[in-house]
Amino acid sequence: MKISEAIEKLNFETVVMSDPNAEVNGCYVGDLLSWVMGRAEADNLWITIMTNINTVAVASLSGVAAIVIAEGLDVPENVIDAATTQGINIVKSQKPIFETSVDVGRLFGIL
Repeated sequence: MKISEAIEKLNFETVVMSDPNAEVNGCYVGDLLSWVMGRAEADNLWITIMTNINTVAVASLSGVAAIVIAEGLDVPENVIDAATTQGINIVKSQKPIFETSVDVGRLFGIL
């Protein structure tokens, strides 16, 4: 499924959409950046509450399709700028991290 389709079905807010045709296959949830870097798979949605600049670097290294910021948190301008420059998609969910994860699990038929 394309990230643009997933965003629409999940009612996520677009923060940065560098590649609307990026393919999405699954999901990873985590906030410990070194853990995410070693375990998130390419083309995953990465659900987190981390909004610092290092999330962009981890997304780039792991090849995730998008960073999903849960809990309706604001994304700082420097993170938006870095994601735009590096071609990283960032979307936002107003729901808590657990509910966001459940919605994504349902979308992919895991739940």
